[in-house]
Amino acid sequence: MDRVTLGNTGITVNKNGFGALPIQRISQEEAVKLIRRAYEGGITFFDTARVYTDSECKLGAALDGIREKVFVASKTAAADAESFWRDLETTLKNLKTDYLDLYQFHNPAVCPKPGDGSGLYEAMTEAKKQGKIRHIGITNHRLMVAHEIVESGLYETLQFPFCYLATEKDMELVEKCKKAGMGFIAMKSLSGGLITNSRAAYAFAAQFDNVLPIWGVQRANELEEFLSYVENPPVMTEELRQVIEKDRAELQGDFCRGCGYCMPCPAGIEINTCARMSLLIRRAPAQAQLTPEMQEKMRKIEGCLHCNKCRSKCPYGLDTPALLEKNYKDYKEILKAGEIKPLKG
Repeated sequence: MDRVTLGNTGITVNKNGFGALPIQRISQEEAVKLIRRAYEGGITFFDTARVYTDSECKLGAALDGIREKVFVASKTAAADAESFWRDLETTLKNLKTDYLDLYQFHNPAVCPKPGDGSGLYEAMTEAKKQGKIRHIGITNHRLMVAHEIVESGLYETLQFPFCYLATEKDMELVEKCKKAGMGFIAMKSLSGGLITNSRAAYAFAAQFDNVLPIWGVQRANELEEFLSYVENPPVMTEELRQVIEKDRAELQGDFCRGCGYCMPCPAGIEINTCARMSLLIRRAPAQAQLTPEMQEKMRKIEGCLHCNKCRSKCPYGLDTPALLEKNYKDYKEILKAGEIKPLKG
């Protein structure tokens, strides 16, 4: 069994964290069953957020009676102290607990610090003094902000996108966290569905002894894959290395990670799906990806206002309108080639 300790927190778990964002999409009954199965299979770290609609409520229902046997992390996107306390109390109520093992600022544009005028960091430390949280963390998608976070010395954990499509700069950030004694939680370890070989994804993460990947799970068969790795963790082999090299050659570069921070779109475009369709159809048959529902979403690209709001909000600095245009062009080429049945009208 591979185990990882999150920096100096003392939180030690196996290298399979449960990302609870996707359980928003399933019923409470299904979610409770899935989470309970995860716990029974050896997963003890569960990550959610206040903005994940009913995710906290579902997690709270599932962990009722076993709360002391697991580690629970949540996040707040509060911009001021008043909102912070409101979020925290709501989260504790939803999760049916009187404390969080880890509470994280959720992708702030800047690193919250004492005396910055927001009152956020002061509220976080006060919550820790009161015993409502045990450790202070933060999440981000911006490399520059992430470095500032590590250098500040104020946080015990950093949650950041990290998978085998990562750049050298991303890997340098992981090492920087290790030297600083900070835990590193890897979000988007499957790159939002672009990575389809979970063994390769796990084996890559296993090479970094300070990294805890959290897998976004909403189906039983997905969960069973990761549970099988608790007792039999994949190790890097030449076969898996070739899978990674092929995917990196095909997918690395300026691509949409699907984080959704560009949303909402004033033209109603589901940017975080439509701007990555070209990549998704490389990973699965076009018929599976371009369902009638998805084709309707792709057609909304025609109404792009070119307002550049999405571009200004992208944490990766992508030219999002250009990506949408490219993806729509690829969609039209597939239609022209007769690979899928076009919509009427």
